[in-house]
This record gives sequence, structure tokens and C-alpha cells, in this order.
Amino acid sequence: MNKSELINALAETRQIHVDEASAVVNSFIDSIKQALVAGDRVEIRGFGSFKVKGYKGYTGRNPKSGEVVDVAPKRLPFFRPGKELKEFLNK
Repeated sequence: MNKSELINALAETRQIHVDEASAVVNSFIDSIKQALVAGDRVEIRGFGSFKVKGYKGYTGRNPKSGEVVDVAPKRLPFFRPGKELKEFLNK
């Protein structure tokens, strides 16, 4: 399922216009993004949680050319599924 399919499913299930469903989905996603940027953990009970992990920079090597490359520090989002979601998928 992609974003547009999610929007259509919401519009159909709740019998609302696609534009309204799109606004709801976009608002939901934007709220999660803003919380992660602020360093907060986002937990949706029964579904899972989102958090950001930070990694230090390091010196790496390009496997093709063998050239030494400096890799910048980065922050990456992680999703951890909740217990109910895992149980639902493994019925």
C-alpha cells in the first residue's frame, strides 16, 4: 500500500472526500516528522514506535576505487513494531 492507496482507503472507509482524507494523512505524517526532528519518540499503541538513532561520523573506504572517504555523522529513523502488530501478523 502506498500513500495514495491509504488516502483512498480512508476516504472510502469514512465516506469523506479524497481531499479531506489527504489532509488527514498528510497532517498525521507531518506530525510524526516534526516529533522525530525534535528528538521525541512517537508511540502508537498496538502498532509500533518511531525513534531517531544518531551515528557518529567515520572514515570509510570506497569498495570500487579503494579511495578513503569521510562519512558524515547522520541521524536515521527506526520503526519498532508493537506486540499487537506482531501477533496479528503471525496468526
